[in-house]
Amino acid sequence: MTATPPDVKKGKRFKKRYIVYGLFIAYVVMCQSCMTMRSTKQEAKQFFDSAKLTYTDTTFDIGGHDIHYILTGKKDLPTLYFIHGSPGSWNAFQDYMKDSLLLKKFRLVAVDRPGFGYSDFGNAEDLETQCTQISALIRFLDNKKTITLVGHSLGGPVVVKLATMHPDRYKNLVILAGSVDPKAETPEKWRAVIKAVPLRFLIPGALRASNDELWYLKKDLYKMQPDLKNINSDVLIVHGTKDPLVPYSNVAFLKFELVNARSMKVITIENANHFIPWEHYDEIRDAIFKLKV
Repeated sequence: MTATPPDVKKGKRFKKRYIVYGLFIAYVVMCQSCMTMRSTKQEAKQFFDSAKLTYTDTTFDIGGHDIHYILTGKKDLPTLYFIHGSPGSWNAFQDYMKDSLLLKKFRLVAVDRPGFGYSDFGNAEDLETQCTQISALIRFLDNKKTITLVGHSLGGPVVVKLATMHPDRYKNLVILAGSVDPKAETPEKWRAVIKAVPLRFLIPGALRASNDELWYLKKDLYKMQPDLKNINSDVLIVHGTKDPLVPYSNVAFLKFELVNARSMKVITIENANHFIPWEHYDEIRDAIFKLKV
């Protein structure tokens, strides 16, 4: 039996070590580009071309920050904004953006929230900063017609916050499974661990920004709560009774807190989960279409 020389063994260990290092570095690099949860520009073009629909795909600059959005519909109609959850991007509402019924009544805008899609991807912001940036976009796109806001999941507190900041700007708020009640939020302690450097860079793509903003959320909701009385829009709340991510108790919270809403309607979807914008599309689309603008 021939023994392997010590220097050969050492060389093999050295080689394996650097293979491991290389694989680790490759994983970190891959994390920055995978799980983006967004459509490419080409995919968006194919989607709207197949629907034979003219659209705008562009980015608005606000103080050095990018807010990306998609726009469809006639420029002189009332505007309806879609705000996605966490994680996500504008394409969470892509089917609504080409819906012929909605296009009869609205100019439609789907926004990538800060940190997602093509809006400063990966750099999450707290609720107030997000809304300051989105509010600037809404002001930029203002066509002097009424404005309706639709928010799903974490998009729910975003549209609510927007309405507290400018109560007279928005005719309708549509809150789809919105996470607005701070007491219903239970920020897991592990989020703080993976939020810290260097572990945060091991979290892929949009999940990193999602973890960051969910860590901020409970504090942001408590900060917003005293301002809920400022809202004077017409409010539509849609929530499933079996939502495992955002408890149905949020409905009672909103009914109690929105004391100055012009009107309030609640659509309870029995046994529905959190994914109502897609699993109950027709019901939600019809409810939006029936809104007074």
